[in-house]
Amino acid sequence: MYTDAEITALLAAALSLPPANALRRWTYHCLFGLIAVGGLRHSEALDLRRDDVDLDQGILTIRETKFGKSRLVPLHATTVAVLSDYAARRDAHLVAPRSPYFFVAEQGGRLLHQYVHRVFWQLSRQIGLRQRGQRNGPRIHDLRHRFAVQALINWYRAGEDVERELPILSTFLGHVNVRDTYWYLSAAPELMAHAARRLDKRWEVRS
Repeated sequence: MYTDAEITALLAAALSLPPANALRRWTYHCLFGLIAVGGLRHSEALDLRRDDVDLDQGILTIRETKFGKSRLVPLHATTVAVLSDYAARRDAHLVAPRSPYFFVAEQGGRLLHQYVHRVFWQLSRQIGLRQRGQRNGPRIHDLRHRFAVQALINWYRAGEDVERELPILSTFLGHVNVRDTYWYLSAAPELMAHAARRLDKRWEVRS
C-alpha cells in the first residue's frame, strides 16, 4: 500500500513532466491527486465532465459508474482549491471550442486510458516504485485502495464502530454491496491487528 511519502513523491514528479510551460504536468498532478484523496476509480476521474465538478459546492457527481449507479462525492476545501487552480490553468491554456471533460490532454481532447497508464508507469519508475522492465508493480487503482484502507484505519484509531461506518465508505466508493468493501479489512496488517483487538474485547465482554 502506498505511503504518504510515496504519494507526495508521485505528485511532485508529475509536476516535473516536460515541457515546463505545458498543461500536461498540472493535468496528471491533479488527476492522480484526486484519485488518491477522493477514492475514485481512475475511469471515473477520466470520465468527469466540467458540469460534474461543482467547485462552488465542493461536490463531484460520478455518473453511470462501474455498476450503472451515480453518486455524489464531497471534496475537502484543499482539494477544491487545487482543482480550481487546475481549471483556471486549463481554460487559459485552451482555445475554443472547450472540451466537455474536466481533465484534458494537451490539445484539449479527452485523456486516453493507455496514455494515462504510460505516464503513471514512467513516474513510478522515476521515483523508485517500479524497476525498468518490471511487469508487476504499483497501479493507479492502488491509490483508490489506499484511500479505503486509510479511512478504515483512521476509524479504528479513533475508536469508531467500523462495522456501523462501513456502509458509508461503501457508498462513497460506489460499491453495490457492503461485502465488497469488507475486502479492504484484509488489505493491511494494521487493519487486521485492529480487527483482532476488537474481537478480543468482544470475547472478553462475553466471557
